[in-house]
Amino acid sequence: MTVKGINEAMHLSVSILRDWREVYDFVADPRNLPHWAAGLGKSVRQVDGEWWASTGQGEVKVRFAAPNELGVLDHVVTIGPAKEVHVPMRVVANGGGCEVVFTLYRQPGMSDEKYDEDAGLVEQDLETLKRLLEE
Repeated sequence: MTVKGINEAMHLSVSILRDWREVYDFVADPRNLPHWAAGLGKSVRQVDGEWWASTGQGEVKVRFAAPNELGVLDHVVTIGPAKEVHVPMRVVANGGGCEVVFTLYRQPGMSDEKYDEDAGLVEQDLETLKRLLEE
């Protein structure tokens, strides 16, 4: 639901028992996406400095935040010629581990069922990330 120009948002997170910098470095590398982010497809490739992912809906361009010391992993997914989806994501230190926080925005016109489905997929991706990095 959009209220006065603000899209509904859901914050999904997972605790990972690993140093936040190691988690950040892994997630910030687009080549690792196929290992944990099923929503962005099974393969990624770089063409002329841009990252592309193969998804069930076709090729999408993924642009990431510049490397930083703050744990910011924001990215923009370009779907088709005119639709960009901003995805805020952070890794935050928490004692001997960290929290990975993903903000899911409800897209205009998105049904409750689709929003809940997307949230479930993000939760699966975060759990996959946790398993990979805690092994």
